Amino acid sequence: MNYDKLFIGGAWVAPSSVKRIDVRSASTEEPIGSVPEAQEADVDAAVTAARRAFPGWAGTSPADRAAAMERLADILERRAGEVVQRVSSQNGMPVAVANQLEGAFPVVLLRYYAGLVKESATEETRPGLFGGNTLVRKEPIGVVGAIVPWNFPQTLAAFKYAPALAAGCPLVIKPSPETVLDSFLFAEAVAEAGIPAGVVNIVPGGRELGAYLVEHPGIDKISFTGSTAAGRAIGETCGRLLRPVTLELGGKSAAIVLDDAKLELEKVAEQLFTATLLNNGQTCFLGTRVLAPRARYNEIVDLFTGFAGALKVGDALDPATQIGPMASARQRDRVEGYIAKGRGEGARVTIGGGRPADLDRGYFVEPTVFADVDNNHTIAQEEIFGPVLSVIPYADEEDAVRIANASDYGLGGTVWTNDPERGLAVAKRVQTGTIGVNTYLPDPTAPFGGVKASGIGRELGPEGLANYQQLKSVYLG
Repeated sequence: MNYDKLFIGGAWVAPSSVKRIDVRSASTEEPIGSVPEAQEADVDAAVTAARRAFPGWAGTSPADRAAAMERLADILERRAGEVVQRVSSQNGMPVAVANQLEGAFPVVLLRYYAGLVKESATEETRPGLFGGNTLVRKEPIGVVGAIVPWNFPQTLAAFKYAPALAAGCPLVIKPSPETVLDSFLFAEAVAEAGIPAGVVNIVPGGRELGAYLVEHPGIDKISFTGSTAAGRAIGETCGRLLRPVTLELGGKSAAIVLDDAKLELEKVAEQLFTATLLNNGQTCFLGTRVLAPRARYNEIVDLFTGFAGALKVGDALDPATQIGPMASARQRDRVEGYIAKGRGEGARVTIGGGRPADLDRGYFVEPTVFADVDNNHTIAQEEIFGPVLSVIPYADEEDAVRIANASDYGLGGTVWTNDPERGLAVAKRVQTGTIGVNTYLPDPTAPFGGVKASGIGRELGPEGLANYQQLKSVYLG
């Protein structure tokens, strides 16, 4: 899977440099592909192409934009197997998870926003209080710089390009260097779908290239998913430039187990897995702080210990694998560093804590559960981004809400209870952008995003489309 050209301006063009990004399998550490590494000159070319395409794409009728998006969805659906294989090979996402998300979710989002833009009015006439009327228009915001992380590269790219395309905005997409092979497959699909030249451009590169894209004078909006540290830097730049920005950042969510919860694994294992360990723990919304009532603390620790210990760890391309490798050696080292910190601060490992003995290749870390964790411990306050859970005791419901909210983050969370109404009441008190009761999975129709250090703005739903539109009032005499 080697590429020699970049997808810019609707064509495959020679890169401005001989520099390349080499990709290794997270499961085997073997080389699996290589692509050109975009440079500043390539970003310049991509932005120029997008600006050139903007008037035409913005002026295309919603129905015609929707038709183009439907064609792209059909092609991605046909090539979903290839997308899944490339993503799982690169970042270690178990193929069973990738089939449900990386293979299917972009298709769903394209079709959702295609339908939404056809149904949504772009103009509204309002009667004025001083006589006359006002025409309020929704217009595309302009050229979008979309910076995508490596953990869900195609799904999170679609969070951005699906509503942007629907709104009439061209994009310059910068994928992470850890996951570039799938982005070139996406580029092939864009070309096959007949999306007009310059509407979608792909510039793979690292942080420095992302910073250049954020600052570029030809960009009208930035949409970023990634770490809080990077998000702060991007937010500072966009604030100085008065440039609209959406930031979907890190999380350290709480999974609150209420004292009446009946966690029968044969019934809730799938929901627990999605809410706490999905994609090898490399998911921003996961409830990695498990809050357990003191009266049931040992029971809950034992339950999660058994749950984590029963998960099958292995090659990401094995359909039976539930926990694959970390995306890179660097990420594995980061996770192992946090496990060492947890031990050093007095927390107790009940399962895992090392590398699987039967896997001598790949960036693997065992699913790990810590007990005797205080909410002030490093492992309870900082995002680890690996298969590591911390079980924290609480005294009563009030204490559980207090601990859940004692975090710099506020992205996801869950409440586990036998009483859904009680669970909803608790969920309403947690300071977070999203939360589930006895389940957790973002839905395309509902806004997704965080509060506090978890970000600014919302993706998905009609709110996601609104992020790529700006309002104009035309006063009519």
